[in-house]
This record gives sequence, structure tokens and C-alpha cells, in this order.
Amino acid sequence: MSTHADAAAALLVVNRRRRRIRRWVAIATLPLTLASLLLVVKLLSMYAFAHASISSFVSGAYAESESAARGQDVANWFEPFAAPYNIGAALAGADELAASRSELERALPLAQGLQVCPVMINLSLVIERQGDAAQADGDAAKAAELYGEALEITVETPEECRSDGAQQQSPQPNRDMSDTLDENQQRQQEKQRQSQQPPDQPQQPDQTGQSEQPQTPQDKLDDIEDRLNQGAQEREEQLGGGQGDEGTGGGTDKPW
Repeated sequence: MSTHADAAAALLVVNRRRRRIRRWVAIATLPLTLASLLLVVKLLSMYAFAHASISSFVSGAYAESESAARGQDVANWFEPFAAPYNIGAALAGADELAASRSELERALPLAQGLQVCPVMINLSLVIERQGDAAQADGDAAKAAELYGEALEITVETPEECRSDGAQQQSPQPNRDMSDTLDENQQRQQEKQRQSQQPPDQPQQPDQTGQSEQPQTPQDKLDDIEDRLNQGAQEREEQLGGGQGDEGTGGGTDKPW
């Protein structure tokens, strides 16, 4: 009897120790378990917010797209550029250009690698649209300045943004990123030249009877022109002598 009682008592002690160990293990691993659960919830919520933002943007519901994108902006550790980029695109769709530009400028330093491509393209388009608004208001000087800023961003967009890899990561794969850059460059350059043309002042012929070309008033434009001649012109020649007049001096592409 004594032997069985002692064995039962020893087993009871062992079981108590095991329960105590399991309890302390559970307590010790609770923070890790909660962190893992929060991570899963965050990933799912980011996907849901991103999907909602994109779907709303495509359907033209820009306010809903902005609201969903702002949901991405909370504790966004994985793709920190995505939330301000999506917010900026939604604001651009709603013609809130100043706020859109601010968000895209916030997204740019957060983007890495090929992520900078759509950010720079959309930032350039938004600034170009600001130039369109200034031109419509009769402020040609401000329009020329904004067109110059847009053109400079287009010219400074990395060459890697024309690659197949960049196209595969594009928010809109049906829009060729290389063609978009070429078209933006040509259109923005022409808009800046037109905005700098003095109104109601026809060009005066020189001594040879040829019309003098207006002088560029900004040194920055000279630098941009040099880079255009060195890079973009070569690509246009390879494409067979340019892209025609479509889009030149006309409307601005929709941000995406």
C-alpha cells in the first residue's frame, strides 16, 4: 500500500511541475503569439486596404480610394511608399493637385529600386497639371516654371524604368512605361516653350529674313535641353523620327 501511495504522490508532484512549466511557457510566449497574430492581421488589412483603394480608383470613386489608402498608412512597415503613392493618385484623380503633389513627394524617398518609376511619372504628371491650371488662369510665368519642374523629373527618371522589369511592376501594365516617358517628355517640353512665348509679340525677322527663335530665359532649361538632346533624341531616332504631333501642347495624361 505504502509503495503505491508514494508513487501516486510522486506522480502528482510531477504533474504539478509540468503544469507549472507549461503555464510559464505560455506566459513567456504570449508576446510572440500576440505579435504574430498582429502581423497576420496587419498583412490582411494592408491587402484589403490596397485592393479597396485600387478598385475605387479604377471606378472613379476617388474619395473612397483616398480613404482606403489612408488605412494603408497606419504602421506601414512593408511598403511604406505605397500608402502615400495611392493617396497621391487618388487626390490627383479628384484634381486636388497641391495635396497630391505633397503625398507623391512624400512617397518618393520611401520608394526603393523600381518602385520609384511610377512615383516619378505620376509626380511629373501632377506638376504638369498644375502648370495647365496656371496657364488656364493666365499666369504664363508660373506655368512655364511648373512645366520645367515636370520636365526635369521626367528627364531624371532612371533609365531602368524603361526595362521589362519595371513594366512588370507597373500599376498599369497596359500602359507602356517607356512610351509614357517619351510622350510626357515631348509634351512637357512643348508646353514649356509655348508658355514662354511672349503674347501678342510676333517674332521679328533678322537681317537674313529668317525669324529669330526666342531666347531661353532660364539657365536650368539649357541644362534640361542638353540632356534631352543626349538621351531622348537618340531614342526618338531609333523609333523612326518621332511620335508625331499627338499630345504636343495638349492635355495631360491621367495619373495612375
